[in-house]
This record gives sequence, structure tokens and C-alpha cells, in this order.
Amino acid sequence: MSRVFVTDCEGPVSLNDNAYEAAATFIPDGDRFFRKVSEFDDILADEIKRPGYNAGDTLKLIVPFLVAYGVTDEKLIEFSEKTLKLVPGAADFLGIAQRLMPSYIVSTSYRHYIEALCRATGFPLENAYYTRLSLNTEISEDERRRLFRLREDVIEGDFELLDEIFFQIIPKMEIGGILDGVRTVGGEGKRLALMEILDELGLNQEAAMYVGDSITDVEPLRELKGRGLSVSFNGNRFALREAEIAVISDDSRALMPLLDLHSRFGREYIIEFVKAYTENPERALESFRLDFRVADKFRELFRDSYPVIAIIDDPDELLEDSLDMRMGIRGEDVGSLG
Repeated sequence: MSRVFVTDCEGPVSLNDNAYEAAATFIPDGDRFFRKVSEFDDILADEIKRPGYNAGDTLKLIVPFLVAYGVTDEKLIEFSEKTLKLVPGAADFLGIAQRLMPSYIVSTSYRHYIEALCRATGFPLENAYYTRLSLNTEISEDERRRLFRLREDVIEGDFELLDEIFFQIIPKMEIGGILDGVRTVGGEGKRLALMEILDELGLNQEAAMYVGDSITDVEPLRELKGRGLSVSFNGNRFALREAEIAVISDDSRALMPLLDLHSRFGREYIIEFVKAYTENPERALESFRLDFRVADKFRELFRDSYPVIAIIDDPDELLEDSLDMRMGIRGEDVGSLG
């Protein structure tokens, strides 16, 4: 059977949360502002499960504010290129993935950031899904000043006030029209992207491996659970709850054994490998049919301390270590976001 590899971007491939960092840079108190909107997003997507709302729509909700504070496409492209930070080994890992099988990035990130990442890693942009929008739009001074005031209300407001701001007030403003064309690739959007990839390749879920780390990956991880290969890489509670395998590492190449085995074997063989690896990593590397170059490279990289690769029986047992690694390499501000 042919195989396909699909990964989230921010987390498994890059260390950034580009939208958070852009908000923190261009919007006054933008870190607090973005965090408040992100918490609002988590409630809507995970607790309330509002119909038609996707995890990651934070990136849609903040667009009018970015415009109000003078962020253009050109500014966001320049910012994304300057601030791009990759997980160690990510470019190498993406190259290996592409040599083994069709490989895709499915990300909630803005196109400006994904274009910068693809240029830096050599990953083909045509194999990336991302949130498409243009920030180059006119805004009246009256609406600009109104959004300045609403920013303060968002920071200090409760759920009901944020619900009113984002779903009643802003949609009635002229700048609210920019949101009509924004479709974030998060949550259900990522699952649909995964299914579109499978359909184009003529494959089913059993042929797919998906790697994610956050609330925006819940739906694609759930789609493959028990059928394909659903993997959490330094995942938070949302990703660990839905994935079947956890990888915890400061280097993306910790995923190499799973990637190599997935390119040639079914999920049951990989599950058995992971169970054996948990008991004795070195014995598993020797006993299972890994490409010897992958096994040797893995030993070379992690000779001092093998990364965690484990079946997720109880997400809570892995959560502390996964979060520690997540925040250790991405920073507490970014790592603590949903």
C-alpha cells in the first residue's frame, strides 16, 4: 500500500506561534490580547463546541486588529522571515519524509508564515495547507479608533463580552467584511485537508500518518486513531487525549523510526515496535525492520538519552513530561497556548 505523511507545522516543525508573536509585536499588550482570544477559542471549540466554529479561529478573530494597527502583507512576510525558528532537525526530517512518501504540511498558520517556512526548509509550498488571507485592506479612522478601544475590552472582558465583540459588534463593522473570505485551517479544517489529500492520492485512512501537538489537531488525530497512525509530538492535553502514540523530544528526528516503519508497514507492526521500544529502545531498534541508516542515525543523535516514544494509554501519565519539553523548547508563553 502507498503511504502518506501529514504534519502540523508549529510544534512538530517550527518553534513559533507566528500569530501570537505578531500580535505581541504589533498590537499594544498584544501578548495579553492574543492569550485572551486563544482562551476564548479553546472554550468555543472544546467546551461549547459551537457549530461552525473551528479550533484555531483565533487567527481569524484577530485579523481586524492587525489591520487596525497597520500590519500589511509585506510587514507580516518580513516579520515571519526574521522570526522563523525551526525545531532542531526539522529540515532534515522533512527531507527524509519527502524521500519516503508524499508529504504534506497542514497548518492553521497564515500563508505569510508558511511561505517563509517553505523557503527556509525547501518544502514544496504546493504541498502545504494554510490560512489564506490578505491584510492589505482599507480601514476608516473611526473604525481604527473603535478597534483600539475594543482591544482594551477584549483584554479585560469576560466570555460574554468577547462573544458580543467578535460575533455581534465586529461583523457589523465595515472592516468585518474582511473575515468573510478567511477560512482557517484548524480543527475540522485540518481534518478536511487530510481527507482531501487522501482523496487526491486515492488512499484511505490506514495509509496516513499525522503528527500534531495542539487543539487544532484534535480532529485529524481523531480521524486516524485506530486506523492510521496518529502521533502527538510534545503535545498538550488536547493532542495527547486524541493521539495514539506520544513522542517527546527536543529534535524532530525523534520521529524518524515511526516515519520509516510507516512507509513500509501497517499500524499493528508499528504499535508493536513502540511497545518494544518503551521496554528497551536499543533492542527494538535491533529487532524491528528499520532501515539500518535510520537506526544508526537515531543512535548517533540520541546516544546520551533516547526520546520518549510511547503508546498513550493514560494521557495524564505523559502530560507533565510532554508539557515540560514543549515549554522547554518553545518557551512558556508559546508552549502554554492551546
